[in-house]
Amino acid sequence: MRIALYQFNPTVGDLSGNTDKLINAINESTNKGCDLFVTSELSITGYCPDDLLLRESFLKDSFHQLNRLLNFKKINLLIGCPYRISTKTYNSVFYISNGIISERYDKISLPNYGVFDELRYFDKGNTYKIIIFNNIKIGILICEDIWTSDHVMQLKNLGANLICVLNASPFRKDILDKRIQKVKQNIMISNIPIVYVNQIGGQDDIVYDGNSFVIDSKLEVKILMPAFEESLTFIDVTTSNNALNFISNNPPLTYNSLEYLYKALTLSLKDYIQKNGFKGVIIGLSGGIDSALTLAIANNALGKDNVITVMMPSKYTSKMSIDDAFLMSSNLGVKHHSINIDTVFTEYKNLLSDIFVNLKEDTTEENLQARIRGALLMAISNKLGYLVLTTGNKSEIATGYCTLYGDMVGGFCLLKDVYKTDVYKLSCWINSVKEVIPNRIITRAPTAELNFNQTDQDVLPEYSILDKILSYLLEDGLSSQDLLALGYPDDVITKVIRLLNLSEYKRKQSVIGPKVSNSSFTKEWRYPITNKYLF
Repeated sequence: MRIALYQFNPTVGDLSGNTDKLINAINESTNKGCDLFVTSELSITGYCPDDLLLRESFLKDSFHQLNRLLNFKKINLLIGCPYRISTKTYNSVFYISNGIISERYDKISLPNYGVFDELRYFDKGNTYKIIIFNNIKIGILICEDIWTSDHVMQLKNLGANLICVLNASPFRKDILDKRIQKVKQNIMISNIPIVYVNQIGGQDDIVYDGNSFVIDSKLEVKILMPAFEESLTFIDVTTSNNALNFISNNPPLTYNSLEYLYKALTLSLKDYIQKNGFKGVIIGLSGGIDSALTLAIANNALGKDNVITVMMPSKYTSKMSIDDAFLMSSNLGVKHHSINIDTVFTEYKNLLSDIFVNLKEDTTEENLQARIRGALLMAISNKLGYLVLTTGNKSEIATGYCTLYGDMVGGFCLLKDVYKTDVYKLSCWINSVKEVIPNRIITRAPTAELNFNQTDQDVLPEYSILDKILSYLLEDGLSSQDLLALGYPDDVITKVIRLLNLSEYKRKQSVIGPKVSNSSFTKEWRYPITNKYLF
């Protein structure tokens, strides 16, 4: 038996377009002599359609597209599609054989944590399914099902000697290792090899990495498909001594963690812009590391002709920042503009002088500069049809070191789930191949340049300490007492927690950005704005 594994990039709601891509891959698989075609969870609709699943017309149209695949009679198909029967809706996989739907498996374990909300949309399945091809008994599971060993053992009891799992598993740090470890645990207790096919692509604030794989009963990874790339891969299965053997000409691939992060951010941005029909992006380039990294990734994702940078200096902006912003834009060949905001800033202060009489300048005037810049970027966006990328990072957004209607203005925040320390690591990794970001942008002290001689550490703890504390709070759920036990100073802990709580109202108004950590400021972070509990 030859199996085709197709990890592809669907667009949610593009039912006919997704099905066209499936048909093209099925045709190629048929020409390659494949017997079974396996793809990702909800492949007809893309994952996750959210409240589109509550519309009867969407479910009917999805099933209509599934029926287009009944024309294939020379290859067997496992296709993911939602299914509505009576008053129940299921997350289903359809087995199409000889041009007819011969089996349907309904997902049993419905995730309802983190970014998942499947109990809102689906009913639980209650029946395990085995399909038989060339005397090979194949069990079917869907994504979350594989994380529960009971399901694997139920299939073993039904005589399965191969399991195919259709997935839409989002990317996050170390997730590939966790998937492989869980699958190997299931193989160890069942002695059943597993074919794992995962979706790729950006969908709003989620990015799927693919990395589909096959692991045999000896726990050997026979195939590891590319991360963040569409791929159609074939593997041959033979039987000897009642065991399945897998033959592949595709050796497993490897990536390092920074390359994974870079690819995740790149694909997320590319898909968000292209799938939503924007012409390109605008970046307020400050001469600092966050906007520089955003530009480097945007240039890679979209190409230089689809990126515009705007430098908006004031009297507080150093010549170094102006020069470095110009140098980086020139090196990449993107269109660069400079707009001095001093005149506008002075006029704003004059307009407010009667109200602000006898009041000293403070962060109000600093924020005013950021808001002037935000208004200019949005004007350019309106006129040209390009989306503004905000450039804040997770450390800043967590602590509120950002300005509502200022540097938070835009449509997509590429670094929203990337800590400042990881911004530096990623920038250095990019430059290790070729110097894309001028080196002194990386080595200089971080500063918002909204006042003279200003640095981020005037307000925040050192990022190396801040990010550790934030990671413990956000991703590990530790308390202030836990942090004290780890040796962090009480005053620093108190300050960080206070900033985190006070900034909730800002985060509720912030734009989306790709989830790349174990706990992002999306559906995983649902704290109340009005809240007196300080962890």
